[in-house]
Amino acid sequence: MKHLDELKSLHLPAGDFAVFGSGPLAIRGWRDSQDIDIIVRRSLWNELSEKYKDKIKAEKEIQIGNVSIFRDWLPWFADNDALIDSADEFAGIRFVSLENVLKWKQAMGREKDLKDIELININLTNEKTANQ
Repeated sequence: MKHLDELKSLHLPAGDFAVFGSGPLAIRGWRDSQDIDIIVRRSLWNELSEKYKDKIKAEKEIQIGNVSIFRDWLPWFADNDALIDSADEFAGIRFVSLENVLKWKQAMGREKDLKDIELININLTNEKTANQ
């Protein structure tokens, strides 16, 4: 997955963040991603917003290279902790569950989201078939 080393170089505590956006699809090899979006627990946000004051965008995003760190994922999800706690793990990094990615992409409804919804549904169907 593109930019994964860049994320790892930030040395964030593994249990305090999860990759969201297109990352959960990219880590599975279903499509490429141009950047990495992560959500973080409130305590980590507070720490990072102090450390990277000059990189804060729109009060809820910190941009460090190709990594965007989000304070929240509102209005779609109010509880980052629940998203992080229910995330899937790949290579020691948490990725928001496909179920939650699907909910978000359905709510967004952009053209790229519609393509991702189709990708998720096809792959989940294939996984279910393979596991039967």
